Amino acid sequence: MTHLNLTKIAAGALIAVALLLGLYAWSLSRHTALPAPVVKRTTPEAAFPVVVATRLLPAGAPIAGDGLRVVMLPMRPSGAFSDASLVTQRVPLSDIGANVPVLEAQLSSGFAEQVAPGERAVAVHIDEASAVGNRVRPGNFVDVFFTLKRDGASLGPNAEITRSQTRLLLSRVRVLAFGSTASGVGNPAQYGVGVHTAVLAVPAADVDRLELADSAGHVLLALRNPRDADVLEPAARARVAGVVHTSSLVGNGDGSEALVQAAAGVSLNELSAGGVPMRTVPRPGGPPIRSVAGIEIIRAGQMQAAAN
Repeated sequence: MTHLNLTKIAAGALIAVALLLGLYAWSLSRHTALPAPVVKRTTPEAAFPVVVATRLLPAGAPIAGDGLRVVMLPMRPSGAFSDASLVTQRVPLSDIGANVPVLEAQLSSGFAEQVAPGERAVAVHIDEASAVGNRVRPGNFVDVFFTLKRDGASLGPNAEITRSQTRLLLSRVRVLAFGSTASGVGNPAQYGVGVHTAVLAVPAADVDRLELADSAGHVLLALRNPRDADVLEPAARARVAGVVHTSSLVGNGDGSEALVQAAAGVSLNELSAGGVPMRTVPRPGGPPIRSVAGIEIIRAGQMQAAAN
C-alpha cells in the first residue's frame, strides 16, 4: 500500500514538472526576439582646400598675401584655387567680398600679367620672311626694323617719304605671343604655320612709333641672343632722327655702336649708288622767281622794286 502511494506521488510530481516546463516554453514563445542592433558606418564628408578672401579685395589692386586664406569646403567651385601663392599679386577685375572663394574668372588674365609696368602689348603684322622663317617663339628677344618705300605719286620736297629707307626702330623687345600661341609648347612641325601677327612688349612711349611703322611700312623682326643686353639708348636715337650715312657714327667705341648704325638706317639710293646724293626733284609750278636786288613791294598784285 505504501509502495503504491509513493508511485502516485512521484507520478504527480513528474506531471507537475512537465506542466511547469510547458508553461515556461509557452511564455518564451510569446516574447518576440529583439533584432540585432545595426551598426551604421559613417563615411567622412569630403573636404577640399579652397582659397577665399579674408577681406574685401578691391578691383584693380594687386592682392596681398594677408588678404587670402585656405579653408576646407565640401565642394570645390569651378575655377577655384587651392594654393594662395597662385593668387598673390593677381589683380581682380571686380570687387571680391570677404570669405568668398577667389575664382580664375574674377582675376585678370595670365597674358596681361606678362606685361611689365610701363609696357604695352602691341600686335604687329608679320609673315614668314619677316619673322625669321617663323622661328620666333614667345619669350624671345628681337630687334624691330622697319622699311618705308617712297611713293611715286608723292614726289617733291613736301612728300612725307622722299626716299625708300630701312632702319632700326626698337631694340631688345620681348615677344609675348606669336600667332595664337602665348607659350613655347606645341608641335614644332605645326608651330608658326599661317602666322600673321606677333605681340610685342613695347615701352609705352614707343607704341605710337611702332604703330606708325607697322601701318605705313613693313616691319621685320630680327632674332637676337637673350644674353645680348645691348640696347639703343634714347640719346643715340635722337642723333639719328633722319636717314644718315652710317659711317658718320662709327668710332664712338661703345658696345652699342652697331645698334646706332642700324638706327641710322640706309636709303635705297645709298644702297644702290654707293652713297651718291639723290638729286632733288624739282617741284612743278610756274617759272622761277627772278632775284631782284633791293626791297620789293607788292601792291594790288603788282610787284614794284624800291631802292635800298
